[in-house]
Amino acid sequence: MSRLPVALIQQSCNRDTAATLAHTCDMIRQAATAGARLVALQELHTGPYFCQTEETELFDRAEPIPGPTTDRLGALAGELGIVLVASLFERRAAGLYHNTAVVFEADGVIAGRYRKMHIPDDPGFYEKFYFTPGDLGFTPVQTSVGCLGVLVCWDQWYPEAARLMALAGADILIYPTAIGWDPGDTSAERERQQTAWETVQRGHAVANGLPVLAVNRVGFEASPDPAARGIQFWGNSFAAGPQGEILAVASPDRDEILSVELDMVRSEQVRRVWPFLRDRRIDAYQDLVKRFRD
Repeated sequence: MSRLPVALIQQSCNRDTAATLAHTCDMIRQAATAGARLVALQELHTGPYFCQTEETELFDRAEPIPGPTTDRLGALAGELGIVLVASLFERRAAGLYHNTAVVFEADGVIAGRYRKMHIPDDPGFYEKFYFTPGDLGFTPVQTSVGCLGVLVCWDQWYPEAARLMALAGADILIYPTAIGWDPGDTSAERERQQTAWETVQRGHAVANGLPVLAVNRVGFEASPDPAARGIQFWGNSFAAGPQGEILAVASPDRDEILSVELDMVRSEQVRRVWPFLRDRRIDAYQDLVKRFRD
């Protein structure tokens, strides 16, 4: 496939899981009707970003994979004949949970999954309380539309993750995301954060000669902690080409289906001119496995 129509589903979420998921499925259906062959959803799209606080009862939101949500999304992917990337709170066993991306093939079958490897722990983003680091490695998922290097949110800041997906044969890097500002941030700080987020991912596209899809949630979500200020998710989902060129950008403040067509031949052309993989000094990178060089 030389041209691949894709859609990124950017949306706000609320505590009514059934209504949120129904809205997601409606947007997926709209994207497929418009011609998308690959549809990607944002991080933890079935409800609010619950990691703003540490509450044990929120583990009840997790579900097994396969489970009710994967059954519903798989059936929809099979009905529409699309490859679908979803993001779920996985209950693997009692006391063992993951932040997991699931890839459905166009026949509705689960083609593979990726468990988030880099787990943040910052004010308002208390993910280490909820998620065990992934143990499936940086392994892309083979599908009928290409080999998908799916990573999740905090993973997007790490060049090692993108590189390892590329070295394993990924055709596209996909980042389901939940990132936003503290409402108390100044406008200058907001611009710095968002620019850094976009720049680092465009850098992964350039360094690996691959298109990048980043799909972020949108809208304000209050924190259950009355002393906290909540998160203003900044949207701006985007697609970039293999030289980091911006192909499409979503709005900062509304639900949106961002549609774009990827040129799947371009990576080969770009890598012939910029052969970064050829010129890597793999004999000199041993210190990368150290935490720090003292």
